[in-house]
Amino acid sequence: MPHMDTSQMDEKLRFLVIGAGQRGVSYANPVSQMPNAAIHAVAEPVNFRRHHFGETYIWGKGNASDEGQEFSDWKQWLAWEIERRELEKSGAKVPVGVDGVFVCTLDAMHVEIMLAIAPLGLHVLCEKPLATSLADCMSVLKAFSGAQQDIIFSVGHVLRYSPHNQLLRKLLLTDRVIGDLLSVEHTEPVGWWHFAHSYTRGPWRRSTENKDGSLLTKSCHDIDFLLWILSQTPDGTARDVPPHLPKTISSTGALNQFRRSRKPAHAGNATNCLSCPYERKCQYSAVKIYDDARLAVGHTHWLNHVVHDIEDTLNTSGMDAARKSLHARLQQDYVKGVTPDEEIADRTWYGRCVYESDNNVCDDQVVTIKWDEDHSSPLNRPGKLATLHMVANTEIECERRGTVYGSHGELAYDGKTIRYFSFTDRKETVVATPTAPELERNIKSHGGGDRGLATAFVSAVEAVNRHGIKVADAQGNFIGCTLEDAITAHAVVFAAEEARRDEKVVQWRDWWESKKQQYGVET
Repeated sequence: MPHMDTSQMDEKLRFLVIGAGQRGVSYANPVSQMPNAAIHAVAEPVNFRRHHFGETYIWGKGNASDEGQEFSDWKQWLAWEIERRELEKSGAKVPVGVDGVFVCTLDAMHVEIMLAIAPLGLHVLCEKPLATSLADCMSVLKAFSGAQQDIIFSVGHVLRYSPHNQLLRKLLLTDRVIGDLLSVEHTEPVGWWHFAHSYTRGPWRRSTENKDGSLLTKSCHDIDFLLWILSQTPDGTARDVPPHLPKTISSTGALNQFRRSRKPAHAGNATNCLSCPYERKCQYSAVKIYDDARLAVGHTHWLNHVVHDIEDTLNTSGMDAARKSLHARLQQDYVKGVTPDEEIADRTWYGRCVYESDNNVCDDQVVTIKWDEDHSSPLNRPGKLATLHMVANTEIECERRGTVYGSHGELAYDGKTIRYFSFTDRKETVVATPTAPELERNIKSHGGGDRGLATAFVSAVEAVNRHGIKVADAQGNFIGCTLEDAITAHAVVFAAEEARRDEKVVQWRDWWESKKQQYGVET
């Protein structure tokens, strides 16, 4: 391997992004704007995505990648990195490596990647969910536990890091503008077309082997948000004050809209939008969603999920060629009972009728979490109740909203404002929350949460690598939670899904202790 000139790069922390899709871009964009960090390498199997990502964030448009910057997949990078380290130990001059890794692949790939890179000792930010089963989450916890893993670890629970939510938490927990928190109603409005895209036609339409579905993939960070507000202690509280753990967890949910029994009669036996007589009248028409509302107006972001290189086709060959490519993809279909189920499950079908899909995840679900009164800490926390409502059929897309009921007032929030009313002085206060700049190409950033998490992660790595700060201190000061905290939030999701499937109420503490014993995790 030839020696590379790293005199300029040595001034910055270097990061690898595994997976150059939407989530990879959401983190790479803010990191590339930080003076102390750089995206140094990418591992991505789709050629167009990898090259576009590299030209945008790493080697620049019109330039070629240097050695150690471009890999067709994460396994190729891992083999290269292991060889690089072996050569470095032998005294050879080698290209530079990276300080940390962003894992931004599809959910089912996370655990294999995490277990493979754990021995490298690199700092890690893994997109949510960490894994698609509790067993796999526990295996990651064990792999990254111990003194030998003295690293910063973060999970993509981005709701914690938006300016809006950080102000909301300060008002509730530090300023106590409505007194003790007694109840929260939190709604995740997925969006009518977004659910059809991702959870009816897209890669998250089927539940996992454990029958866990859209609650995990769409709303595990909403559960984390509720625990951040209601279980974790306020900022500035002594670290030895334990969290306020839930008493019970229950859930109900169903697939109500996207099923064959709801199919409009005029659609007949059509299974694909491009051959459906009802297509022009159907709100879920793939032609209307992907062509009329996006390609026709030059908005290609979501279309990259359908045709990976459609942006390049539009720019180099024009609208007609891009439309031809899009419609060819939308026309692809399958025949139930004829096409092997493994083939159906293995890919997306964006032109498929939403009422004839193979989807089985909930499009409407409610989770209820209950806390008993807690006298065991100086905080003397009251009993409280929280509900999360994840619902598909909404006008608003992913802009959370909710109401918090306190002992001295009531507070309502959405993505833009916070309003609270004081029972004591009977006054209303409306707070305009800070906004964060959106990312490139109109990618939504969870109200600045993607940027906030990426910045916090890089800052924590810098504190450890450049300033000698202890990992535990940097993790607490910048990330605000541990890997154990993140896995606890995932566990609440799995408990809620078990409660939904079995139509029961989960006794959280007993359930969680039994699971930790089952998977050999020390309590």
